[in-house]
Amino acid sequence: MKNETARNFVFGIIAGGAALLVAAIFRMITGGLFIPELASQTLFSLTPGQVESFSVETFGSLAKYSAFASAIIVNLIIYGILALLLHKIYLILGSRRLVVNLLQLTFIPYFVMAAITTILLQLNELLTGSSEIQYALLFLLLPNVAYSRILSYLFQRDSSAKRIDSQMPSNAGVEAREKPDMAVGSSVSRISRKQFITMAASTAVAAGIFFWARGFLFHDQSSMPVSIPKTPMPLPNVPAGSIFAEQALAPFVRSELTPNDKFYRIDTNIIVPSVDANAWRLNLRGLVKNGPMQFTYDEIKTMTSVSEYATLECISDKIQGDLISTAHWKGVPLKSILEKAEVLPEAIYVVFRCADGYDVGIPLDRGLMDGTILAYEMNGVPLPTEHGFPVRAIVPGLYGMMNAKWITDIELVDKVYEGFWQRRGWANNAKYQTHSKIVLPGDALRNRFEALSANIATPGSKSPIAGLAFAGDRGISKVEVSTDGGNTWQTASLKDPLSHNSWVLWALEWIPQNKGKYNVVVRATDGYGNLQIAEITDIYPNGATGYHSVEEFVV
Repeated sequence: MKNETARNFVFGIIAGGAALLVAAIFRMITGGLFIPELASQTLFSLTPGQVESFSVETFGSLAKYSAFASAIIVNLIIYGILALLLHKIYLILGSRRLVVNLLQLTFIPYFVMAAITTILLQLNELLTGSSEIQYALLFLLLPNVAYSRILSYLFQRDSSAKRIDSQMPSNAGVEAREKPDMAVGSSVSRISRKQFITMAASTAVAAGIFFWARGFLFHDQSSMPVSIPKTPMPLPNVPAGSIFAEQALAPFVRSELTPNDKFYRIDTNIIVPSVDANAWRLNLRGLVKNGPMQFTYDEIKTMTSVSEYATLECISDKIQGDLISTAHWKGVPLKSILEKAEVLPEAIYVVFRCADGYDVGIPLDRGLMDGTILAYEMNGVPLPTEHGFPVRAIVPGLYGMMNAKWITDIELVDKVYEGFWQRRGWANNAKYQTHSKIVLPGDALRNRFEALSANIATPGSKSPIAGLAFAGDRGISKVEVSTDGGNTWQTASLKDPLSHNSWVLWALEWIPQNKGKYNVVVRATDGYGNLQIAEITDIYPNGATGYHSVEEFVV
């Protein structure tokens, strides 16, 4: 009995694995919901900000993917437990009532998974629209058809094997078992053919229902951006004779603009949202005189555009972290769209809502700033899917979580709005802290910069120290470097920034006099004369503070 229970549990896991595979394929192709992804998102949605902050600091992106893997395992266990129940029903109904049996094997797991999904959707703040529940229930159909077909097949094969064993003559022994007769083979073959025909027919019917319902209820989704001519990218300007023109710093300077494939990505998604530009609409509503308004992707692109360099940094970026990048963005000033709508006097906040359920609000005065845009290009190409295609916000001066991606809805409201992360205790002000980082020497930001050759420092020889500083739209006025742990400071050279909203590269020509270990420290002063905070603080809730330091050995 124990062996039979264990065997049926394994059958459930096998069939459940196939169901999850089908669900994952449709999630990636069509953008629907995937239960393990939804479960892990729900976990993050319910996690207090301080706990989430600790997880990010300790495990990085591994925290998100570990939760996802755990959700898959739990989902498989549920399918295994369901198989134990369904096997009892299978025995009660008998194999002769094939159609009724298959319906039971399909709809019982379907309704169980539908109940779990509905609960998760109700708990998950990222996915609160009523259409999401319809969408989810529709996407459960095909995976559970696959589950029932495979489970039924495994049950029948197992029952046939038991029946064959019980019908064998007692004197047949091992030889009879090792050489089954043609009748036995024919019996199993007939079952296999019957199962195959039933599986194919039911899957075809389910697929037809799925695509009919999906086409009727929802727009198609696609991650393929429509074609946009590539914009030539200006090269960073390096004056001749500058320290930044030295060969040793060439890879460092070339990385001032972060390539799209090296640009950091932080969001709440396990699977990147996929949005069809042709079906996408930007809705503008709330406290506006001319609202509600709606814009297509083509209409956004035909509006007067601006191009700008801007740096984004995640509020979870540690002092020595690499969650910071700079790109060249092209898009429409948010101000021009708000002017079309004519914002009412009582409006004080602009709320962005996104295709993945994310939401965040920024002060109206930030939305009206010249640098705040709805970007549809990044480094001269259409905005990559993972960075917010078709449209994302670029909001100078505010941490990355305020720069919403995959925007579908903009609302003007008359109160301070707390978005997804703010409801978990993260700062709603979210202004960038003044940061400075050492790139040479050390290992900081190696994921964002080209491979930098290791420099062996020797007494009496030049050994450049270089890095970046950033204070959002406040700019950087000075960077100082210490090679003795902060006892004395030298002023570093600053490269002209790509824009007022981008990071600033700095460098110092250092000539060590003696062998030994040196403690290199950096600090920056913003454009308003405010010195970087020296006290080391955690990333939660306002972003990390403190000086970055590295050890350099002179040999």
